[in-house]
Amino acid sequence: MERMIPRTRSRAWAIAALATAMALGGVVWQHHSFAEDPAPAPSVALEHADQLSLAFRKAAESAIPTVVTIETRSKPRMSQGKGRQFEGENPFKGTPFEDFFNDKEFQFHFGPGQNGRSFQSPGREGMGSGVIIDKSGIVLTNNHVVSGADEVTVVLSDGRKFTASDIKTDPETDLAVLRIKAGDSLPAAKLGDSDKLQIGDWVIAVGNPFGLNSTVSAGIISGKGRELESNRRASFIQTDAAINPGNSGGPLLNLRGEIVGINTAIASNSGGYQGIGFAIPSNQAKWVTSQLIESGVVKRAYLGVAIREVSGELAEQLGVHGRDGVLVQEVTPDSPAAKGGFEPGDVITQYAGKAIHSPRDLQHLVERTPIDGKETVKVLRDGKPVELSVVVKPLPTEGAAQLGSSEPEHRGGNHSGFKSDELGVEVSELTKDNAEQLGFKDYQGVVITEVAPDSAAAKAGLSEGMLIMKVGTHAVKSLDEFKAAVKDLSLDKGILLLVRTENGNRFLVLKR
Repeated sequence: MERMIPRTRSRAWAIAALATAMALGGVVWQHHSFAEDPAPAPSVALEHADQLSLAFRKAAESAIPTVVTIETRSKPRMSQGKGRQFEGENPFKGTPFEDFFNDKEFQFHFGPGQNGRSFQSPGREGMGSGVIIDKSGIVLTNNHVVSGADEVTVVLSDGRKFTASDIKTDPETDLAVLRIKAGDSLPAAKLGDSDKLQIGDWVIAVGNPFGLNSTVSAGIISGKGRELESNRRASFIQTDAAINPGNSGGPLLNLRGEIVGINTAIASNSGGYQGIGFAIPSNQAKWVTSQLIESGVVKRAYLGVAIREVSGELAEQLGVHGRDGVLVQEVTPDSPAAKGGFEPGDVITQYAGKAIHSPRDLQHLVERTPIDGKETVKVLRDGKPVELSVVVKPLPTEGAAQLGSSEPEHRGGNHSGFKSDELGVEVSELTKDNAEQLGFKDYQGVVITEVAPDSAAAKAGLSEGMLIMKVGTHAVKSLDEFKAAVKDLSLDKGILLLVRTENGNRFLVLKR
């Protein structure tokens, strides 16, 4: 007779067996877990980390003796003011608070002065950093560190103090050089090649933030070719190495201990470090300092063109691919560019054999060309390559170097002209009288007398009083020429215009 096992007993037995197996498995797993020690870090990884640490250490050790503290003092000055407001030099210049108090809403009050009376502005003390770049005692720093100072004292890393002499500055790039007479050979840092920097490269910043001498911070190159409104000539290196007030003028170094930048500015809402700092590239510093040392001033060459980037619809109209080249919007009369045959609408693609990708590229190459140097320039004109030759001249003084602009007393003029409903614009002939009124005496074209709201012309930025000088590749000097030029053009494909405004020439694209 077959033995039957009760269902309940069978289930209990199965559960017990499973629990036993799980328990045994757990014990085995636990035993295995505790028995195995964590794997030690591979010796190769530790060696690499030690080598990187050593590189930072060596770079810092070689740089610290070359980094100096610069102390400045300005004497009290008598100033003329209205009421009690201070109208002299911003007492916060060179500090994180300078920009806040440049605003006209902020006034400085010193003493009980009355309208039209003189009052004394207080003296000012400041502190920054610098770096010795020559054993004879030449120190490189920022212009804003020493600007306006009556006394400049240089404190070496070993505590010795010297009064600076022969201070030469270049406000255009915010760089300055000065000399100290230490009586013996000084440690000097080497200026490296900033063009070799790549985004992601390790760098260290050395300086005296908040008066804390020989402070070292580390980070990477987080951007190149940055532009700041406060500096028209420099193309900055961006770094996340901590830069704070007092770091200005100190070096940014690569891991070889070479100077690749001069710490200059920070982007901050609080006045302190927020992860974005800017340094002037060492290659620019080399060029500027060599001229300051040799002649005391920086001699820059110029072409005499107003330029802009080529992108979007403009690139399409001009037949330019990507971001290659810069567009010539205007050529200054009697300038090197005018004598070299440049024309508005030319796209400069190469200068002295080097490709041009931005206005700053061209500016930096041109200004460093030896005065009276002759260079070959390649341009695209009406989509065809043209080679020009130009002899650069010294950059004129401020004002003379600026392209002419007009401030029209009256808009429009003679309203009998031609109206295009499709374009949304009405134009008239440029006569002798309205050319005088509008400031277009030496130009040719047709004057915009009306722009329809929400039209293609309005959306492109055209406005009453502008002068249309060119449609596509055709110069227009009369109404008939303008009508003929726009006749076969389509808003669907875009219409390129060269216009003259009160601020100079501009290229615009009309599109549906």
